[in-house]
Amino acid sequence: MERVTLVVDAANVVGSVPDGWWRDRKGAAERLRDRLVPYAEGGVDGVPGPLDVVLVVEGQARGVSSVPGVRVESAPGSGDDHIVELVAGAAGPCVVVTADRALRARVIPHGATCVGPRTVRPA
Repeated sequence: MERVTLVVDAANVVGSVPDGWWRDRKGAAERLRDRLVPYAEGGVDGVPGPLDVVLVVEGQARGVSSVPGVRVESAPGSGDDHIVELVAGAAGPCVVVTADRALRARVIPHGATCVGPRTVRPA
């Protein structure tokens, strides 16, 4: 079975919980990154691990470092555009974590499955 890539839309997932993330966008992305680590081995609902976890950051969250289990990619421009490029260029199946309907419409034609932010960040 091919290894699945879990692509996480950091801006969308961080923004899904009003916990003051807007005061420190980079710190919020780092906290999300750290919460994603267990999913690399354990998988997410309906998608068993191990997974290749990619967190896509943009804007003020750029520069967040990767950690074992989670590769962080700083989008040079739009995070959505970068996510579409990653999915389109992936060698295997992708699951995109976002609630952004426009982004979902762009990645599904490339074979991606989409799940909501609560998959990785319960309310």
